[in-house]
Amino acid sequence: MCRVLAYIGPELPLESLLLEPENSLINQSLDPELHPLLQLAGWGFGAWSAHLLKPDEPFLYHRPMGAFYDDNAQGIIPSLQASTMLAHVRAAAYTSRTVLADENCHPFSFNETPWIIAQNGALPNWRILQRELLPHCEDRYLEQMRGTTDTEFLYVLLLSLLEGNSDADVQKAFEELLKVILQAMKKLDLLALTKLKIALVAPNRIIGVNFGADHAGETKPKGDWKELRKAGPETDDYDLSMLLEPMYLLMGQNFENYAKSYKVDTAPEDEATSAIFASEPLTEDRDAWLEIKFNEMVALERKGGKIIKKVSKLNV
Repeated sequence: MCRVLAYIGPELPLESLLLEPENSLINQSLDPELHPLLQLAGWGFGAWSAHLLKPDEPFLYHRPMGAFYDDNAQGIIPSLQASTMLAHVRAAAYTSRTVLADENCHPFSFNETPWIIAQNGALPNWRILQRELLPHCEDRYLEQMRGTTDTEFLYVLLLSLLEGNSDADVQKAFEELLKVILQAMKKLDLLALTKLKIALVAPNRIIGVNFGADHAGETKPKGDWKELRKAGPETDDYDLSMLLEPMYLLMGQNFENYAKSYKVDTAPEDEATSAIFASEPLTEDRDAWLEIKFNEMVALERKGGKIIKKVSKLNV
C-alpha cells in the first residue's frame, strides 16, 4: 500500500514532517504499522516555501528506492522548509515488471497547472483503457508524461477534465473522472476494483478524495471495512476493505511546538492553523484524526493563517 502525506500551515522544517517523527513517512516504509509491507519502489515529495528562489513553483524530489535507503535524504531535507508539502512512498508489486525510475515516483507535476498529485490507489488495466480514455485527454498534458504509472495517466485525465481551479471545479472533475473510467471499463468488459485515494495539492491548498468502484463497477458498495479486513489478504473482501477504508485528517495549532511528532494542539475548527492529510493516522491518539470516508472529498485552504475545511459527498 502506498502512503501519502500532505501538509499546509506555517513554514516548518521539512525534517519535522519527513524525518524526525517516530512514525515519519520515511520510517513507515521500513517499519509499517497499519499495512505491514515494506515499500521499496521509491518515494518523493513536492514542497512550496517563501524562502525558495522560485516560491511559486514546487521543489520536487524523487528517488526510485526504499526511502530508508536514501542517503540523500539526510543531506537535503534538513536544509528545506515548507508551508505546503505533498510526500509519497510508492508501493509496487515485487516483480521484474515493476519499473523503478525517478519518472515513476510521486508526486507528479506538470506545467500549466498549480496542482501536483500523489495517490494510494490503482487503476487496473489502465493501458488498455487508454483506448477509450485518450479522447478525453488534452495534448498539452499528454506530451508531459514521462513515466509508466497509472497515477500519472490519471493526472493527465483529471487535468484535462478540469474547467477551473475552484473546489467546485475540482469536485466536478473528479466525479467526471470516475464516470468516464467506468464507461471505458464497461465498454471493454474490464470492470475491476478501482481504488482512487488521491491528494491533489497546490500552494496553501489540499484536495483529498477517497472514492472508486468495487469489482462490479458499483460506486456505492456496502460493507464495514474493518469487518471485511478480517477475511485476510488475497480475498475480494480484503480488497474491498482497502477500497472502503477512510483517509485521515489532523487539524490544529502549534504543530511546530511538538518536535519529532505529528501532534498538534486541539482547537476549534475555525481556529486551526495547520492541517495534515494522510493515508493513515500518524499519532497514537487516533481520536484526534478526522476520517474522510469513502465517497468523500475534503477541500482545505489556508487563508489569513487559518485553515478552511469543507467535506462533501462525491456524486458518482
